[in-house]
Amino acid sequence: MAVFIGAIVQGGVGFGLGLIAAPVLTMLNPGVMPGAIQVVNFTLPLFTLAVEWRKVDWRGLGFALLGRLPGTVIGGFVVVYVSVHTLGVLVGVMVLIAVGLTARALSVPRNGATLATAGFVSGVTGTATGIGGPPIGLVYQSAKGPQIRATLAMFFALSAAQSLAVLAFVNRLPGEALATGAALLVPMIAGFLVSGPLRRYLDGGKVRAAILIVAAVSALVLIGHSVLR
Repeated sequence: MAVFIGAIVQGGVGFGLGLIAAPVLTMLNPGVMPGAIQVVNFTLPLFTLAVEWRKVDWRGLGFALLGRLPGTVIGGFVVVYVSVHTLGVLVGVMVLIAVGLTARALSVPRNGATLATAGFVSGVTGTATGIGGPPIGLVYQSAKGPQIRATLAMFFALSAAQSLAVLAFVNRLPGEALATGAALLVPMIAGFLVSGPLRRYLDGGKVRAAILIVAAVSALVLIGHSVLR
């Protein structure tokens, strides 16, 4: 159910599956995380790209991936050596501050520096916790819905592939995680298929507000999950 609802949200906003599904999966079976959610994170964007691939911002994607690569490596070491609780609280607070600041402005500067920084933070948190959407989503909040979804989809597909490779390298990708991720593809596909009405509704000038709301909720979930875990 968490993956199904998360797929609906991400199908409309461009991100959000991790914030809903990752905490639930971690509570049910922490041994399969973050590998299981990364399997889903890799697959869902492929469905978005099949519909909206022509809207990808390739230049911005390049900068984001440039920052994401070192962030992914650091995230892998965080999984092994650092408390993800501390990381979750820190990143959650940073996202809340960013949401508060950008909610008062018309847009966030979208340039090489901000995209690379967002990609780096997303790489660390996405690999370590399975929640990496808010940083890159905030940078793209002023873009049109199709461009946001297409660019984030390409970013998440490549990012999840990076994370899976790093998790396998540091021996944190057990077979159970891959099997669980594969089983969750069914509710993920169902969620994407019913997300069409949400996409059309948000594309009517409501995408930015939706991104800020999802990012804020994601930060609160990450903080709460990190404190209570």
